[in-house]
Amino acid sequence: MERTKVTTLLELLEAISENVPQVIEVQGSILSPHTITVPEGYQITGINIESCIVSFSNSDGFGVTRNNTISNLTVMTKQTNRAIYTVCGIPDMGNLVLENLHISGQVSIISRLGTDRINLNVNNIHITSCDSRHYSEQPQKYGVNVYQGAMTVYNFNSDPNSQIDCKLTNVSIGNKNAPVIGSGIFVSGFGDEGGKVNLEALTTGAVYSNGMLPFGTANIITAAVFIVYGVEAKKVEHHDEIVTYGVNDMVLDTWGKVEKWNSHGKVISYGPSGIGFVNFGTVKDFLAQDIITYGIGARGFNQYDGTVENIKFKSITTYGDGSIGIQVSKPIGNMIIEENVTTFGSVGNSLVKGVIMKLAANAVSIKSGGKVESLTVNGDIITHGDDVTSYALEGGEVKELTIGGKIIANGKYSKESNK
Repeated sequence: MERTKVTTLLELLEAISENVPQVIEVQGSILSPHTITVPEGYQITGINIESCIVSFSNSDGFGVTRNNTISNLTVMTKQTNRAIYTVCGIPDMGNLVLENLHISGQVSIISRLGTDRINLNVNNIHITSCDSRHYSEQPQKYGVNVYQGAMTVYNFNSDPNSQIDCKLTNVSIGNKNAPVIGSGIFVSGFGDEGGKVNLEALTTGAVYSNGMLPFGTANIITAAVFIVYGVEAKKVEHHDEIVTYGVNDMVLDTWGKVEKWNSHGKVISYGPSGIGFVNFGTVKDFLAQDIITYGIGARGFNQYDGTVENIKFKSITTYGDGSIGIQVSKPIGNMIIEENVTTFGSVGNSLVKGVIMKLAANAVSIKSGGKVESLTVNGDIITHGDDVTSYALEGGEVKELTIGGKIIANGKYSKESNK
């Protein structure tokens, strides 16, 4: 394929205007006042990711069309703009490759009516800043809307024959105490019916996000990593900590299907109603290290809908009032906590399916409709707050319970168990 070297905006635009598939090699820093649509078959690459920068001062960035590659570059837009996005109305976008990129702004791979096929391969991308709150395409279910993410893959085509196939590896979002705004990584189909997403793999480094929602908001949520409905994922794996900072900021959330989900770093939320892992979908095997939440009503693990076959945590610790350690409302399989389940809070407000409710910070709560085939806690089940129950069967059932340590209730008017 022909290779064209460019050092100025004029040279870049001239190469694109030829409309002959080629590799455009960026050899410096280029500023564009307007978006650039990449023609079919073009590859845009830099000779060095640190020194090769394409910036967009007043617009979105690169619009990809069909069989495009963007690699070895820093791409900069304002955080409210899209750094890389899909152009509408192309029936088959072929293979889109995004690799070795530092990005400011959103990566927005969205298929709408008129686009039936995208094959997306993403590798080694770090998005430093993004504000995705204003995009109007938002999933809706369970009484809430979900904000898009800094990395968004979304099949917004209602045609059930439409499909995005994707592999996302080594993706990192935001920085510690400098999170992106909105969700972090967001992958969604059109709904429970309609266009689908086949996610072969999602692997991440650290992810930091903050939805910036006002306290008391009940109908909007975000997540650091959200596998939404219409998605079938084979593997999701996190190699560093996953952290959220704001109101209703879930850390790990799914409404879809995941075969294997492993989190090797800590899962942390700081904001009110920021749940560590919340499952509305179907997960076969889930493994996480320490889950830690600090906000009011910020539960550790919540099984709301769907099921999980096998789930294991190293430990679960919550600090806020109303912050339950483990809450199960639907049948699940086997759950293991290698160390302790600990809560420090008392009674407080928490978001439950789009409604703010009063909850006690019980360590383990099995609600009506909840059934656990086996629950094993190798350490202790401990509560420190007042008016809570350490192990609460609230209409649910645990078929087989194994506790290696003790059930402890340290607060006033608290009890170890209601059974």
